[in-house]
Amino acid sequence: MRPDEFLRALHLLPTPLHARALPLRRYVHRTACADCQRIGDAVTLALTAANYDELDSAGQLLDAAERLAAAHGTACRRQPDQQRGRGRVTRWAAASAPVVAATDASWKGRVGGIAYVVSDGHYGLRGRGTGRLDPTGASRVLINELRAVDFLLSAYEEAPAGMTVLLDSTVALRWLRRWQAGEVSAMPAGYSLRQRRWADRPTLVRLADQVSHRPDLSFQHVKGHSGHALNEAADGLSHMARRRIAETFDVRPRAHALVDAFLHDWHAALPH
Repeated sequence: MRPDEFLRALHLLPTPLHARALPLRRYVHRTACADCQRIGDAVTLALTAANYDELDSAGQLLDAAERLAAAHGTACRRQPDQQRGRGRVTRWAAASAPVVAATDASWKGRVGGIAYVVSDGHYGLRGRGTGRLDPTGASRVLINELRAVDFLLSAYEEAPAGMTVLLDSTVALRWLRRWQAGEVSAMPAGYSLRQRRWADRPTLVRLADQVSHRPDLSFQHVKGHSGHALNEAADGLSHMARRRIAETFDVRPRAHALVDAFLHDWHAALPH
């Protein structure tokens, strides 16, 4: 359950149940702990029951969640959800054309978004803000363009052989080609290599290593805002992800419809 979904459901509870459910919010997230998962499931079911005006059932489920939380103690650390923000328009999964992807990033003020779209229907979008410990450094736009490529490649257990990746940033393209040529220790100026709390290695270190082992991947430039279907789709998703940081809307149906429309244009333009 996303944070905005939790808050909307929470408002359906009468004041006494609302006050009991709010402290249990920290258990409603992805974790490796089975106890936390049981507590979170009970809270989610309580909110669902309240949505159907089953307030007695909601109260009983909160009773169970509170007992489990008292026995377990503090909620365990959240696990990153690798599928967050990802989706697929399945009607393009069987397309026989070579696999082509586009990635993009959008940044405004202190918030940004990254995205990718693939001709086989895969897509992803993710928003992020900056904080005191942000490792990006001065090359914010460049590094997020590269993070978008990592976001794309991590969507697959192994990226399709021979996949073409399109970028509208020539600077990001030069870095990818340097890494592909074996210069994996080179990093953009200001990018921090300090130990991450949420990952074994910094994103760009992981990306450089992966790219260096995939000479079959083709990284190519595409002019931005030129009407290229995949680039326009990735651009639209990255803007959507950035806006989603500050606005409340259900991004999934919008993203799905946008990707489907641009993939229709992409496949219709291919020679048959």
